[in-house]
Amino acid sequence: MTTGSDSPTASGSLTASGSPTRAGDSLFLRGLSIECIIGFIEWERHVKQTVVIDLELPLDCRRAAITDEVADTLDYKRLAKRVIAFVEASQFKLVETLAHRTALVVLDEFDVEWVRLTLNKPGAIRSSRDVGVTIERTRADLAGLDERGNRRDFGELDRRGELSGGPGGVAAKAQGPG
Repeated sequence: MTTGSDSPTASGSLTASGSPTRAGDSLFLRGLSIECIIGFIEWERHVKQTVVIDLELPLDCRRAAITDEVADTLDYKRLAKRVIAFVEASQFKLVETLAHRTALVVLDEFDVEWVRLTLNKPGAIRSSRDVGVTIERTRADLAGLDERGNRRDFGELDRRGELSGGPGGVAAKAQGPG
């Protein structure tokens, strides 16, 4: 994760047209609660659990502020629906994988330069409110991916978190924490 002046929000970024976004302008979506299959323990592979997602994306708000037209901004209802659909259909073992793949979907389908995503899994650890990850991904993270979002040099990772066809064509399974 980048921090400080290396952060996309601190240094600004470029839009698809090459013009800079304003540092500080961003869209956020917090507390998106979604049910999905998540976890590597056997019972977790059969019971849907709740994950909570927070998103932040760069957005130059100037044009929308002037025109007051939804067409001049990112449609956050469409964003929420897409994230919900992807997560509900997923079956990853790790929150890290779910967060990463969700971020790639957002980058690919919403034409933004970066995304900051926090994914919480409430109740995963006894005596803790939640556990999770916060990640930042940029359009550069889309480079080298096949049409399913798998790294070409890393093998194929399907929605169940199974890794196959890795380096040298050797099939392997994604492992949980050691």
